[in-house]
Amino acid sequence: MTTTLFSSLALSPALLSNLQSLGFEHMTPIQAQSLPLILEGRDLIAQAQTGSGKTAAFGLGVLQKLDVQRVAPQALVICPTRELADQVAQELRRLARQIPNVKVLTLCGGVAIRPQAESLAYGAHVVVGTPGRIQDHLGRGSLNLSRLNMLVLDEADRMIDMGFNDDIVAIASRCPSKRQTLLFSATYPENIRKLSARFLRSPVEVKVEAGADSSRIEQIFYEIKEAERLEAVASLLAHFRPTSTLAFCNTKSRSHDLVEHLRALGISAHALNGDLEQRERDEILIQFANRSCAVLVATDVAARGLDIQSLDVVINVDVTKDTEVHVHRIGRSGRGEQKGLALNLCSPEEMRWATLVEQYMGAPLKWADLKALRPKTDRPLRAPMITLCIQGGKKEKLRPGDILGALTGDGGLTFEQVGKINITEFNSYVAIDRQIAKQVFSRISNSNIKGRKFRMRYMEEF
Repeated sequence: MTTTLFSSLALSPALLSNLQSLGFEHMTPIQAQSLPLILEGRDLIAQAQTGSGKTAAFGLGVLQKLDVQRVAPQALVICPTRELADQVAQELRRLARQIPNVKVLTLCGGVAIRPQAESLAYGAHVVVGTPGRIQDHLGRGSLNLSRLNMLVLDEADRMIDMGFNDDIVAIASRCPSKRQTLLFSATYPENIRKLSARFLRSPVEVKVEAGADSSRIEQIFYEIKEAERLEAVASLLAHFRPTSTLAFCNTKSRSHDLVEHLRALGISAHALNGDLEQRERDEILIQFANRSCAVLVATDVAARGLDIQSLDVVINVDVTKDTEVHVHRIGRSGRGEQKGLALNLCSPEEMRWATLVEQYMGAPLKWADLKALRPKTDRPLRAPMITLCIQGGKKEKLRPGDILGALTGDGGLTFEQVGKINITEFNSYVAIDRQIAKQVFSRISNSNIKGRKFRMRYMEEF
């Protein structure tokens, strides 16, 4: 029988002490199944979705094997998107807090390559990045993997679907043959089996069932006619009035149509799709995370790598043909101890896919009548915050405290009226209470931040 206590593992005292300080005592299922194997040095294929604790599973394995005195990349973690790479790097740094001088470096596109190359020249123990940018650094010679002893492929199925198969194979070929390779994937289709066979050595396979816990996630299906689909989403939003909704569409064109429809009704909505530049994608995700966007509409491809911590509702605008994808979608609601809600629209043509979901989950689906829903108010669903963009960021050495101090000082705002603050290389983004944002703009835009005035604008019209 597998024990679930971290203290039962052969981890260093520093890691165990830090886990205790973080309040981590028991392992999640994927950690309990995979961590002992990782610590034994086995190659691993682990099937687990975002939110299952997989980052700590491979992260603790990576950190346990680090030789901090040897300042060279000893572990490489490849992720499908910049957002996921940033989250993984942040989690690794958190897990390594009590190990002195561990350097975790992120290599992703969308930012200048030269500062990354300069950081690599100073040395790093762990590199986390996206396939394209890692390839760029290998091509320039700024990334040397000759001392690598662990390669991690995170969300491998997503990377394959996004067309990174050749990049992954090329990167793996630049790694030492004597290394440990860990492959984590939410699904395990044939293309992943073929990929893993190319560069994993006698891997152990571990699977944790997709985490849509029916005790935490209420799932409701509504039968609709195809022509009613967009209006049906508006009806669900008017009745349930969630603060934060992730709506999944099967196609990019559907996601565009839905956002246009919702915006015409005065609902705060953004579309997340593969056509966006990295900066635009980052700004949309910042607005959604800081509660300035009520509805984020995405395809499965565009939503890959997202780890959204607080989510009221998932709406499946279309039923997906892949049952594992369906479970992965709704599992984004009801994280941790939170209750989740998944609302699903299903046309007669999609009934067969709904039946597959029912069979996969092993329980009857709950159906309800869309026409029985009533709007709670006549007011359109607006996000509670609006995002202020300040044209100054890390380049100008701005910090959250500097911005908060200026807005609550010269700007005259209360602490409660200022929400989440995100600072990027060139810009800073601040969530402001929507109810007072319009009246206070002239005052806050004239605020001094660190003795300087910066240009400011709201990221949407009132």
